[in-house]
Amino acid sequence: MALDPVTLLAGPRGRRLCLEFARERLDDTQEADELRQALFYAAYELDPGRGTSRVLFGPGAEQSSQPSRSPEDVARLLAVVPLSEPDERAILQALAAAVDNARYWQEPDGEDVLVAAPELDAPLARVATLLANSPHSAWWAAPLARDAQWVVDFSESPAGPAAQRTLSENLERWHKAQVDEEDDASRNRPADPGAAWSGTWWSKPPNGVTRTTRALGLGGPAGLWLVEDSMGWTKAAVHQIHVPRDARVYEIDSPQAWAELCRRYPLEVTASRRHDWYRTTARAGRWVIPNWAQVGQDIDAIHLTVAGYIATAGRAVPVSDDLMTVLAGWDPDQTHWLAKISDDESTYQAWRNDGDEGWTLSNTR
Repeated sequence: MALDPVTLLAGPRGRRLCLEFARERLDDTQEADELRQALFYAAYELDPGRGTSRVLFGPGAEQSSQPSRSPEDVARLLAVVPLSEPDERAILQALAAAVDNARYWQEPDGEDVLVAAPELDAPLARVATLLANSPHSAWWAAPLARDAQWVVDFSESPAGPAAQRTLSENLERWHKAQVDEEDDASRNRPADPGAAWSGTWWSKPPNGVTRTTRALGLGGPAGLWLVEDSMGWTKAAVHQIHVPRDARVYEIDSPQAWAELCRRYPLEVTASRRHDWYRTTARAGRWVIPNWAQVGQDIDAIHLTVAGYIATAGRAVPVSDDLMTVLAGWDPDQTHWLAKISDDESTYQAWRNDGDEGWTLSNTR
């Protein structure tokens, strides 16, 4: 399935991807410098944390000295600035930056507010077309790569109690925790979605289930690169799994596919999610996520394509007339396994991130 440029503009992560790519591919021309400055100051002006969590330092940081830049200024410059053809590393790094800057527990940052402006529709579409037509993004719309699924482990400590429980125990404990939290939140948290309150904001399956991503050739597994709100890890251990031939896989390749999963297996989480999801989507109402304990009875694995992530993550997705949902806390191309799978320990690899070249292979067993 070909990647549609429209998909890249459907949600906040895709629009941020286009911005990150454009920003990193600018050359040393005067037009490029002008655009860099416009992006910097326009995003600063639009950031909800301007002057508090996001501040300017150094000469010229005084309010009176700051140049004023608007979305219209950015759009005008982005529409004409030269952009070089995308290569594999540039596309991956831009996608990684867009993913790493996702946040569902507070308002969108200045860059996300900027790219949501309608004035940027046409200039971002120009970038989206470049990305969608690149052979290096062709796999973004692909289903689960059954012959190349890898676990990425950033931890340097032994597995905790959750990983030592059986899969069914993890799912049962997760379901009970969700029900208990929702009950407590409905009794003790403010009904006003705009109240200053935060709690659970993610909608992914429990941490105790195995998570995998495909291999990206010399770049290693996608899970090394594409991590929401990453912790700046510099080391990782990876190994391959055996995917059963008869594995029942559900593909989240669009907002509609995510909504359908929530529609089939609804678990209401309005009281426990309303404050965080109102801040990130500016929508108020009733919220649901999939009941992963029920999903696991019918489905072995949930795979989120990159295209599905780009078009869905961070949006208020309608499920029915009075229900909405948010895809939050997932990573692109990630597969959550709700059935038992076996590891291939002979494929163990160690990877290191030096910050410049990104992730490189350190050693193998």
